[in-house]
Amino acid sequence: MAERKLKWDELIGLSEDEINKKAREILSLMTIKEKTWQMVGDGKLGIHFESSESSESSESWEGSESRYNYKPVPAGVDDNLGIPGIEFIDGPRGVALGNSTCFPVSMARGAMWDLELEENIGNAIGIEAKAQGANYFGGVCINLLRHPTWGRAQETYGEDTFHLGAFGVALIKGTQKHVMSCAKHYACNSMENMRFEVDVKIDERTLREVYLWHFKKCVEAGVTSVMNAYNKVNGKYCGHNSHLLRDILKTDWNFKGFVITDFVQGIRKGMEAVNAGVDIEMPFGIRMKPKKLIRLLEKGKISEEQIDETVLRILRLKLKFAHEGDPAIYNIDKVACKEHIQLALDAARKSIVLLKNEKNLLPLNKNNIKKIAVIGKLADTPNIGDNGSSRVYPPYVITPLEGIKNSAGNSVEIIHNDGRNLETVEKLARQTDAVIVVVGNTSDDEGEYIPPLGGYRVSLELVEEDERLILAIASANEKSIVVLEGGSSIIVESWKDKVPAILMAWYPGMEGGTAIGEVIFGKFNPCGKLPIVFPKSEDQLPFFDKYAKSIEYGYYHGYKLMDKNGYEPAFPFGYGLSYTTYTYKNIRKNEEPISKNAKIEFNVDISNDGHIAGEEIVQLYISYNNSSVDRPIKELKGFGKVYLNPGETKTLTLKLKAEDLSYYDSNKKKWVIEPIEYIANVGPSSKEESFISTSFRIK
Repeated sequence: MAERKLKWDELIGLSEDEINKKAREILSLMTIKEKTWQMVGDGKLGIHFESSESSESSESWEGSESRYNYKPVPAGVDDNLGIPGIEFIDGPRGVALGNSTCFPVSMARGAMWDLELEENIGNAIGIEAKAQGANYFGGVCINLLRHPTWGRAQETYGEDTFHLGAFGVALIKGTQKHVMSCAKHYACNSMENMRFEVDVKIDERTLREVYLWHFKKCVEAGVTSVMNAYNKVNGKYCGHNSHLLRDILKTDWNFKGFVITDFVQGIRKGMEAVNAGVDIEMPFGIRMKPKKLIRLLEKGKISEEQIDETVLRILRLKLKFAHEGDPAIYNIDKVACKEHIQLALDAARKSIVLLKNEKNLLPLNKNNIKKIAVIGKLADTPNIGDNGSSRVYPPYVITPLEGIKNSAGNSVEIIHNDGRNLETVEKLARQTDAVIVVVGNTSDDEGEYIPPLGGYRVSLELVEEDERLILAIASANEKSIVVLEGGSSIIVESWKDKVPAILMAWYPGMEGGTAIGEVIFGKFNPCGKLPIVFPKSEDQLPFFDKYAKSIEYGYYHGYKLMDKNGYEPAFPFGYGLSYTTYTYKNIRKNEEPISKNAKIEFNVDISNDGHIAGEEIVQLYISYNNSSVDRPIKELKGFGKVYLNPGETKTLTLKLKAEDLSYYDSNKKKWVIEPIEYIANVGPSSKEESFISTSFRIK
């Protein structure tokens, strides 16, 4: 076999044509066994067991603390041929290896509405992954949040397909400067506790427009791989679903990458998986192990052409990414370096959403305050998100208490109390100039379902203990500020009218406490906006049954369902306050008539009417007049940001492709752009009262 061994290190700088040619040349050298070995993980799950009794490694889960992704998870390493493996590492809030930079969770980053910053975060993740031996990042999680109790809500960017697609593409652009990336979990995956069994019933139009559109955008951006979900769609497991994998992904979208299974139970039958379009079973071969595939081939259940197609997909991308990026930068010093930690801080700052600020209580003026009480056990707790596959182990975490102390400086006395004794808390609140209470959720309340841990939130409300704490503090001190932590919507109706200021901080990453302190004391002007609706009650949300084995996914959820039913949310999609005020004026568009292949531009003048510099997130929503099909009252089709000094006015341009206004005609099996009147609405959130609008037609 030695004469066949490839010199992989010499395969540098190949063009796309050269990569295709070389991949076919390698394929021609391979035996069927070698080909099928490329189609399975290598059986190393990357779990490290630390014994509770000693520091020595243990091979048993029992009595040990396990760490998933302690090492990259390999697939398709062939030492005889010299073919390197795919070295998988998880995400999405950073690299699950070593002591990597922990960024805010994806839901928090969705609240940034800042695609440039997300691409920079992706770049940092790619560098840290490759510096630690990985070449494949499995953390582009773009599952649509249908219902906010979903345990893994924190791992995705929000509820809107346009917003999701934009952020998924940004993360891919950043990470794929260095490593392969995986968009997951394909498709209709937003039921946690029943994720292995639930059958999602969905019509073709809803599937294409609502639950797949963002995946399509990631494919168009060149994502290298897609991970199939555990659940069923219309009666078939996603890993056995040829309509999802072959008809839509590989044929309609012309996807050139490879499909991997979600780990361990991503498929149930090897034959059905291969025929449907799965390329690699991870993290090891159970149903697609080489011996089984060869037997299926001998029986005519699968074909060698199918195997060759799969292996070519894998080889092409291994060749493309073998030498991607500058080797000089992939060293361990880049892991959690100052530059990447600064990105984590920038993201935490921009992700914090100011939900309420009566009488401009915030920012706190240190010149007028001598003593502040910081209340709640979460104030002094590192709270960076779920402990499932997305867990990151940073070198340190700044808690809210630390961050508040650092921003307050020596001139303000900070007193912390965990809030367990209400009588003590009320007394303390009366003796201080302001009170900051930090409450919310942790990994004990929501996360990936790994029995018996994780899964759905029991309620969208805070626990009763936290609500009582807030009400007690609010009654004792009129300068009360609530800081919320969590991965999704929180219902605040029982107490929101009692407190003057509310901040949503999410799971803010390793520098989250610093960002919280800076926002509270005005060192940073908040600019985050909600990527999800905050409902007043769960009655405003789609039907949800955590134990459902079958569920229908309808066309409407989130803000679009609120609009359709005439509901008023507690806080609308896209909402977020600032320490300054902005005015929107003079919306213009490019000249009509607009063709179906055109790019449409809208210009709008934004002014900062306040006394503090700030960044405003500007949103574009489209409405449809006299459509022949049922369509949302409005839907997000663009957004941008503008930084303004006090008194400054700038013109922001928002661009829209006419094709993004199409709907999917299930009967004709194609996308249709209607020649109707469209209304472009621009504003600071999805709240219609704030819009300035203009109409246009497409010929």
